[in-house]
Amino acid sequence: MTSTAFAPRSLAPARITAVRVAPLLGESPQGGWSHEIKADDSVHALIALHTDAGISGYGSVFTNGALVQAAADVLTPLLLGENALEPDRIAEKLHQNTFWMGRGGSITHTISGIDIAMWDILGQATGLSVGRLLGGRHRDRVQPYCSLLMDMPERMEAVIAPHRAAGFRAFKIGWGPFGRRGDAGLDRAIIDAARAAVGTDAQLLVDAGASDAYWPNGLKWAMNTAAMLADYDVGWFEEALPPDAIEDFIALRRMSPVPIAGGEVLTRRQSFAPWLVRGAFDIVQPDVTKVGGISEQRRIAWMARDFGIRYVGHGWNTAFGLAADLQLAAAMPDCTLVEYIGGSAYVDRLTTRPFALDAEGMLAIPDLPGLGVSPDPALLARYTPDPEKFFSA
Repeated sequence: MTSTAFAPRSLAPARITAVRVAPLLGESPQGGWSHEIKADDSVHALIALHTDAGISGYGSVFTNGALVQAAADVLTPLLLGENALEPDRIAEKLHQNTFWMGRGGSITHTISGIDIAMWDILGQATGLSVGRLLGGRHRDRVQPYCSLLMDMPERMEAVIAPHRAAGFRAFKIGWGPFGRRGDAGLDRAIIDAARAAVGTDAQLLVDAGASDAYWPNGLKWAMNTAAMLADYDVGWFEEALPPDAIEDFIALRRMSPVPIAGGEVLTRRQSFAPWLVRGAFDIVQPDVTKVGGISEQRRIAWMARDFGIRYVGHGWNTAFGLAADLQLAAAMPDCTLVEYIGGSAYVDRLTTRPFALDAEGMLAIPDLPGLGVSPDPALLARYTPDPEKFFSA
């Protein structure tokens, strides 16, 4: 007997008509890098895909805006006329046709933003949130950890206190003077001051930032520092070693009393495979705005789970990167944290509806079509030189 309760229908294509880039500059947050980011430097860009269905999708790229525009110019001929409702297929098409054009670099980073935008379009076309499209929602809210720069010990309370007062109950401190002065006593004093500032009831995470230029320390420093961090109930030790030092990461993870996290500079699932197979991480941190987008991030997250490795996305990016991370947190069974840059204009002042913590310091995961967030043209105009073009189809 055939049921008439549900009448299946086909979904009309949404053909891509334009690819737009908005470099963000003017309030770029400091990163703690040796060659520090200035406010007018562009290290993030937004991507807009416009379609003939009247639906536009938005994504985020963690790369200099000029490089994103150059990559978009290369990729646009492969995108125009394509059906944006097929993000996995189209993203793979872009990867397959750009092996010789910067695989793993700005091309791959830009594909990330395009892929995020296609998932946003697919959600809007179907009326489903991206988390539901990825297989279902394991949670409706998730804890954000406030990502802050380290400072000298006497400054750590001032760095942390406003965000603690705003409701955050998990904090990650990183970069700055930590590990860069050759002074183990200073490193301990920074962590001691941070723990006092966040309180005993909050999670404290530590990021050495060894992907910085000319990182001065090696495995012995990381081992000694991991032992020190255990005294302060630190939840994980991130980027303790340079990002290519897989053998040292494996050795560190085996002996460290605190979980070891990393992977934020790797791209595509193929690069992550040896790190997961060989047990280099307790927590893997791909960045959805660099790794290849949502299509790649979910594959890496599921692969990590098969190896007993926890997934928490690296999210030092924008409101649209955070929106993608929230949808992935909904779709992954054991993702209980998302990164939230403390005080960044590109997170807090880009969308029509800003993110807001609830009384327990949690973020609601939007269950609206697509990513569940929309750019505010007036706000974006503050941070990009040609906002009208970005919204033009």
